[in-house]
Amino acid sequence: MKTPQLKTSQFLGAVVLSILGVASGAQAETYQGVQTVNSTVSRADVASQARVAARAGDQFSEASYGGVAPVTDSGLSRAAVRAQASQAARQGDIYSDAAMYGFPAPTVGQADRATVRAEAREAARNTTAMPL
Repeated sequence: MKTPQLKTSQFLGAVVLSILGVASGAQAETYQGVQTVNSTVSRADVASQARVAARAGDQFSEASYGGVAPVTDSGLSRAAVRAQASQAARQGDIYSDAAMYGFPAPTVGQADRATVRAEAREAARNTTAMPL
């Protein structure tokens, strides 16, 4: 089987077409100098319109980014919120594994240190230890 070969005239035609395609696609813009602005609105009017637009917020933003969220009133007084915060702090870390799975929070006993140490010594003396 004989492979087709490109003739010289076909090759030159392809080269010319590719050069014309590149040359016609790459056109630069023309410089027309500094453009003049012909406005019919005064500076004061433009400034007032700018202030109104700035207060209106971003018209093209998403609802979640539409501006500052309004303040909501929880109905609780400052003292009630502080009391709830103190209670939560006494209960321990609310984000710990124990809190997540419903384990009771550790409690502080009413016995003093000396009593606890004496009970621990007594328990150690009365325990029959296995020899090693």
